[in-house]
Amino acid sequence: MKILLYSANFAPEPTGIGKYSGEMAAWLATQGHQVRVVAAPPYYPAWQLGAGYAWPPYRREQWQGVDVWRAPLWVPRNPGGMLRVVHLLTFALSSLPVMLIQVFWRPNVVMTVAPAFVCAPVGWLTARLCGARAWLHIQDFEVDVAFQVGLLKGKALQRLALASERWLLRRFDAVSTISRKMMERLATKGVTPEKICFFPNWVDIDHVRPLAKPSSYRAELGIAPDAVVMLFSGSLGNKQGLMVIPDAARRLMHVPGVVFVVCGDGVMKPELEEAARELPNLKLLPLQPFARLSELLGLADVHLLTQSADAEDLVLPSKLTGMLASGRPVIATCNAGTEIAVVVQHCGLVVAPGDGAALALAIEQMVNDVATRIRLGTQARAYAETNLARDSVLGRLAKKMASNSLEETDETATN
Repeated sequence: MKILLYSANFAPEPTGIGKYSGEMAAWLATQGHQVRVVAAPPYYPAWQLGAGYAWPPYRREQWQGVDVWRAPLWVPRNPGGMLRVVHLLTFALSSLPVMLIQVFWRPNVVMTVAPAFVCAPVGWLTARLCGARAWLHIQDFEVDVAFQVGLLKGKALQRLALASERWLLRRFDAVSTISRKMMERLATKGVTPEKICFFPNWVDIDHVRPLAKPSSYRAELGIAPDAVVMLFSGSLGNKQGLMVIPDAARRLMHVPGVVFVVCGDGVMKPELEEAARELPNLKLLPLQPFARLSELLGLADVHLLTQSADAEDLVLPSKLTGMLASGRPVIATCNAGTEIAVVVQHCGLVVAPGDGAALALAIEQMVNDVATRIRLGTQARAYAETNLARDSVLGRLAKKMASNSLEETDETATN
């Protein structure tokens, strides 16, 4: 097949959508498919252009067997509200001529990855002009999230945005997303069942494995061998509800041997740095190389998966796949019945979002019960092996792309 992937975020971005879009494109190329990508230059999660990408604004490069076409975008220093919308619109406009050029290549499938949803019209138009299958993959419902967390405001604007989203969603031949709850949300937006496809995020279970010995990060960070480490690793964004972590750390300063580590980059980093200056049990790490991901995730005795209550069922954090593959239990801050809770209840604990006292209590419970930590960690690894293995997930995707039917070939989704 000829597959055109349209994704604002792409490799070598180390986290989030860029990571998954890059891995998907590279895997499809290894399977013999011809893959082209139209993407922005790397900028996330630091919110600044990657070194060497400022000029020329348009470029074409080869990456792991993938033909990558870059189009420029404006990157704001403080991405919030309408600035974020303008930021994404600049890429949608700059990439339009690049996408139209791909019409002459005549791809079989054009997959647009959202965010950015503002790129969806360009992806749909390109597919229609060349007779390709128009596929939209939704990593999170950015329109809903933007209004629920206050990035965008105004009832009239919300009605207009949601109506436009609904109209456009129904024009695609296939619309995929990463969780069952998000599939249900697509149905409420008017997408017919035969067009909805389950396409979860995945993990390379050979790259991320439970460690047989203590992580090398313990020595590097000066963490005692018998300390119990609570780790958050991922993008430090607004919708993560991250400030509950220093709240819990402050409540547990009296408990010896409990260490909190937050690893990542993003807009919340300055606030976390300010909190860490007052908390000796909270350590911050910058983004770490992908080659050390298994060592990093193995640093945790328990993973922390925090989430804003406003966004908890509109996204399924991609970082969860690596947490589970590392064979460590998870404490998630979310409400019962959400997709996150459904997954985590089998391999960890669920507490109310934004409640530092409840999180601290759950952490104490984990600290004092080693046997439970081991049991839940084993269950986490088993879940990853059964449901989230990269080759299995992407193999099903390739089969669906080549098929005229979107009927699922298995039931490995969360039940």
